[in-house]
Amino acid sequence: MRLVIVGGVAGGMSAAARFRRLDEKSEIIVLEKGEHVSYANCGLPYFISGEIIDRSKLLVQTPETLKESLNIDVRTGIEVVAIDHVAKNLSVIGPAGVETITYDELIISPGASPAKPPIPGLETANAFVLRTVPDALAIDAEVSAGVKTAAVLGAGFIGVEVAEALAMRGVETSIIEMADHILPPLETEIARFAEDALREAGVDVHIGVTASAIDGNRITLSNGKEVQADLLIVSAGVKPDTSVFTDAGIENDRGAVITDVYGRTNLPNVWAIGDAVISTSAVTAARRPVALAGPANRAGRIVADNIYQNHETRLQQLPELLGTAIVRVGTQTVAMTGANRQALESAGINYETLHTHPNHHASYFPSAKQIHMIVHFEKGNGKLLGAQAIGEAGVDKRIDVIATAIKFGAKITDLIDLDLAYSPPYGSAKDPINMLGMIGNNVMSGQLQLWHVENIESELADSLLLDVRTADEFATGHLKNAINIPHIELRDRIDEARSLAKGRRVRVMCQSGVRSYIAHRILVNAGFESASLSGGALTLWNMRPDLKTLERK
Repeated sequence: MRLVIVGGVAGGMSAAARFRRLDEKSEIIVLEKGEHVSYANCGLPYFISGEIIDRSKLLVQTPETLKESLNIDVRTGIEVVAIDHVAKNLSVIGPAGVETITYDELIISPGASPAKPPIPGLETANAFVLRTVPDALAIDAEVSAGVKTAAVLGAGFIGVEVAEALAMRGVETSIIEMADHILPPLETEIARFAEDALREAGVDVHIGVTASAIDGNRITLSNGKEVQADLLIVSAGVKPDTSVFTDAGIENDRGAVITDVYGRTNLPNVWAIGDAVISTSAVTAARRPVALAGPANRAGRIVADNIYQNHETRLQQLPELLGTAIVRVGTQTVAMTGANRQALESAGINYETLHTHPNHHASYFPSAKQIHMIVHFEKGNGKLLGAQAIGEAGVDKRIDVIATAIKFGAKITDLIDLDLAYSPPYGSAKDPINMLGMIGNNVMSGQLQLWHVENIESELADSLLLDVRTADEFATGHLKNAINIPHIELRDRIDEARSLAKGRRVRVMCQSGVRSYIAHRILVNAGFESASLSGGALTLWNMRPDLKTLERK
């Protein structure tokens, strides 16, 4: 049998290597349009930053090593220009000119190409994208040549990584994002922490704006401001690089290839994997491309298995995805898994949100760092739906635990009993994950009623707002019309609170949500209708800094 794979890197090379380990006799041909077939594309920003010094470290395998170790025929510089699925052949252009290559089974893993926004002057600017090793080398050469200023269009994962990398090299760097915060999949309250971290890393952050025109090294923004940039990095998203395949009749949605649950396209003997293929969300069932290396590698392995099995009853289904992702932003780590609010609301899922701000290990052990966490779970049954976190340490561990829990259908209350490793340098006896479970259990049992910043106007209408922080904390900033009664004084001042409430409901807040929960229970047991602000002032000021006041009543 001859297996032909179009596209290398994560998905394509994973499929090729797996199929060879299963089948020693078949011929395997990999066609790669670029110069390199197997490289660490996720490591490219860290080469630009100078953290990866030896560029050869970016090359995972070469055509020579793949031929030697796995007997795979890898051909670089080959572009597929047509597919004839009836004759089962490909027309390609390469160093030898136009050729025809036949196949018995075909896997397409074309990836995605950078989108270029229609900005006047972009074509003549000193602009680059970052997708391949040559891209990274070209950007590095510009920095080494002494560029002083740079701008990055787009503050997604790659854009943020590149902006940080340029700043680390001493380049005065701006980042421009049309959404109202960087890293658009993040919830606002997590993104604000990330923006602060990016600014602290030396990047000038412009959000809620676009580049409207480029004139040489001057970029005019949609708000009228100007940014200087000797070097421009375009990181405004990607689009599926699939036109030759969709022209051949492969079913697609706006260029993204549609497959069945086993990875088969609508054309016989043609399979598809990687960034250009539509995946299904494990939480919301929404279908969209997911440009992540981990899922591409796993899909390559499964499709190779399915081709080898060659029997309908033994095929493996491609897993639905959580979109678990992580990125470094200055001194902070940001990670996410599952669905965010926008995805949950689009899917019509009724959910509850918890905010916590725990330390990553025991607070009494030196160097404890705060983690800001969000978890969403389904109202009624408590099913975990998604989580996000940011902090200097311990973020990856917590998000990976929650990703695993979501994968196996856990509920928020199941987090209470997870038996996680504990020693003071690594965690707490009640790990932040366990605490999320305990808080979720309090919410589901009715012991804790929450109110949320996004509903602040309606929540505070005709309510007594009780701030139970200390007087010193209150003086650093509070909500207008808030009454300050520290939680340790509330029992003794409960009649005062009753007089102030005048029969109204009470909305309680503190710094992170711990003390307001204690106050909430005091109030409930005293007969008040009460709710505690999820995440406290730490969440509030990130989402609504405009509401912070120093005025006293």
